[in-house]
Amino acid sequence: MTEKAIRVRVYLILAAFLCLNLIFLSCAVNPVTGQKELSLIPASQEKTLGEETDGEIRSQYGIVADKDLVAYIKGVGESIVPHTHRPELGYHFAVLDSPVINAFAVPGGYVYVTRGILALMSSEAELATVIGHELGHISARHSLRRLSQMILVQTGLALVSAVDKRLAEIAGLVGVGMQLLFLKYSRDDEYQADSLGVEYARKAGWSPQFMIDFFSALEKIGDLSGGRSLPGFLSTHPLTKDRIEKVKTMLTEEDRRLKVNRDDYLLKLQNLVYGDDPRQGFVEKGKFYHPQMKFVFSFPEDWAVQNTASQVRMASPDGRAALVLMVEKSAEDLRTYATQKAATIKGATLMGEDRIETGSLPSHHTFYLLEREEGETLYLRLGLIRLGEFIFSFFGLAPWRNYPPYDEKFKVSIRSLDQLKDPAYLNRQPLRLNLVRASGKERLSQIFERTGMPRDLWPKFAIMNGFELETMPPANYLVKTVWLKGQTRPSQQ
Repeated sequence: MTEKAIRVRVYLILAAFLCLNLIFLSCAVNPVTGQKELSLIPASQEKTLGEETDGEIRSQYGIVADKDLVAYIKGVGESIVPHTHRPELGYHFAVLDSPVINAFAVPGGYVYVTRGILALMSSEAELATVIGHELGHISARHSLRRLSQMILVQTGLALVSAVDKRLAEIAGLVGVGMQLLFLKYSRDDEYQADSLGVEYARKAGWSPQFMIDFFSALEKIGDLSGGRSLPGFLSTHPLTKDRIEKVKTMLTEEDRRLKVNRDDYLLKLQNLVYGDDPRQGFVEKGKFYHPQMKFVFSFPEDWAVQNTASQVRMASPDGRAALVLMVEKSAEDLRTYATQKAATIKGATLMGEDRIETGSLPSHHTFYLLEREEGETLYLRLGLIRLGEFIFSFFGLAPWRNYPPYDEKFKVSIRSLDQLKDPAYLNRQPLRLNLVRASGKERLSQIFERTGMPRDLWPKFAIMNGFELETMPPANYLVKTVWLKGQTRPSQQ
């Protein structure tokens, strides 16, 4: 038996032992079912966990700046809260600045929707059922139960590579709340959250039948989250035919008479950024450009790139090495700053300093040995570059025993950092949603063509509008299209 297999077996035995002891000592009453269940997170710590996780989520993914839209989403959410099983918790609603299609909740009453999922939905009733679904997860304490199970069984963490584990530490993804974002809900949890979402939306006055519309669109379009740092709805909320059929059985004839508010909802999305926002960074021909912060650098060929509001993460094709770039406003001396950064990394032993030419930009470069714990010993390169009032920190991680080839790639990226001056990249603009009223005389494809919709988006936007491309939307029907700043903007007529 290998060392790893023995270690995993020991973890399983310990986990089983803990389960037998803690299940009887750590129980809480589920507010929805009234039954006792495992909970290793006391109610007094739930809010603290939620607050800490909320700060990490906002830092990692960013928040949409449209105050009117955020207030609108908050208003819908708060109107549903009194009808939940835990109205006293105190809830917070936010719109993440991400194109990924997802909605999720974390313990303590924090609910998030992405601008990607807002663009997919077509009515206030859909929004109400999605928010109700997430409030259902909170009411039924699904996240807390998942977290308790994760605490009891830590074998998954033992099998994560040393590079991934250290990368998570450096990238700020080690919080237990953040780990919840990447875990799937069980089928039973999803059934229950769907049922509660229908119940909560109905009691708050919205028609829950539009949960079916949302599921149908999601099923056709997918979650579009491949390769991104934030998981999509389908990866965390598995969608099955059984779920859709179960929701259909929950609906009543009276539901048809409840609120829908299609136009009110859609008009709130006018000008919302659609897809990736190039102002916050984009990749083109082996380089990463950031128009807002005005910098550019190259990255190794074939390496995967993930861009978030707080950092850029790159990983080698073999998964053995990673490079992370973080930016922070600081007037600190680079040498002092390097010492402070290294002090936050557990087990980092300074091995030396070296020089890397970075043009006229001041820089400081050190490398460290990260002592072995459960995984292999790692090499860490820290490259600091000052550009104006900001310090750019490159963290390169690779196995100690064969780091030189990776380190050469790290150094190429570090020395390539430069100020972005080319207007062609500085002035890149995102696509934005634009609502156009149908005349009742044009097919959907004709509306897309008239408004300048890029053809590669036609199939996707047909799904988002709920029509086939050759279908003729009725007169006065609001159709979702996109426009690009700098082009002539299509009118709503």
